[in-house]
Amino acid sequence: MSTPHNEAKPGEIAKTVLMPGDPLRAKFIAETFLHDAKLVNNVRGVQGYTGTWEGKPVTVMASGMGMPSIGIYSYELFKEYDVDNIIRIGSAGAYVKDLHIFDVVLATGAYSESTFAREQCGYEGDITYPSEELNRKLEESADELNIPLHKGLIHSSDVFYRQSSDYLKTVHEKGCVAVEMESFALFSNAKVLHKNAACILTISDSFVSDEITTPEQRQTSFTNMMKIALNAAVK
Repeated sequence: MSTPHNEAKPGEIAKTVLMPGDPLRAKFIAETFLHDAKLVNNVRGVQGYTGTWEGKPVTVMASGMGMPSIGIYSYELFKEYDVDNIIRIGSAGAYVKDLHIFDVVLATGAYSESTFAREQCGYEGDITYPSEELNRKLEESADELNIPLHKGLIHSSDVFYRQSSDYLKTVHEKGCVAVEMESFALFSNAKVLHKNAACILTISDSFVSDEITTPEQRQTSFTNMMKIALNAAVK
């Protein structure tokens, strides 16, 4: 069952996968939260671990950065490993003053200028959507843990280093509250394959203030988001 990008054997991937971008964040989550975590994939250093949380199997596996990368890994997990649910747990930059570093955001949709969905399946829209069921579980989990959860449309950007700020007018008109680089493709894959996907993000920096986190904080300090996702994964 292995693919060119995943060496996990049959049965080594759980039905629900938590998917950070950073392989070291995947390692941190596995070592900090999962019981009996086992490394099941390390192709290209994209680490994937399977263990248990509250007695139920959970996999945490990195996606890498950007839509082409998560497009490959999430598609193979859904299609080749019969994963039912993928919850992206990532970092994001705030577009609005109400969001501050370490705030947690649940994506209600992902706007993008990307052609990913059009090239993949002919979808001409510029917003893809998460699973309502998974989003409901994430909201319930945040309530149970008494962790504040912001909700809103996010921007999945194709470009990190832009030479112009003209795009900000569009994302503000759309009502985007934060920016990341993966969820538009993840939601498209889930729709095409009739699976479930969601995205929960921690604010790591801001476009409207000087707030910013360090690389170490982004790797190890986003624990509220991780706890919400883990609890939702076993519901």
